[in-house]
Amino acid sequence: MTGGHWYSAYDDTYIDGPSGTDADHRVPLKESWDSGAAGWTHAERQDFANDLGDPRSLVMVSARSNRSKGEKDPAQWQPPAEGNRCEYTTHWVVVKTRFRLSVDPAEKNALDSELAQCPNEEITVELAQ
Repeated sequence: MTGGHWYSAYDDTYIDGPSGTDADHRVPLKESWDSGAAGWTHAERQDFANDLGDPRSLVMVSARSNRSKGEKDPAQWQPPAEGNRCEYTTHWVVVKTRFRLSVDPAEKNALDSELAQCPNEEITVELAQ
């Protein structure tokens, strides 16, 4: 794409054109590795990295917010736009569940804390093959 008006929910900002945006892995590749992907086959890691089977796995965000997040988990980083934290946290749990990835204690505490402030909504997750 060469144009358009892109919305980055992480920092609640609009960007003209794709040059200031990044495709973010909701759960970073390094985090997935540390959470169980190290034991996956090459094909399974490739499926995770390119997951188009669930729109919650990859998200377009500002390059600035993606660089800020880096390889961090929710215990280390939350979106600067507080209005996006419930979606971010819920989608993090969806991706971890979808790929059967583990959650460490600090990450679980952060997820529990954030989700306690979110509406209680039912979500559906299709497990990856």
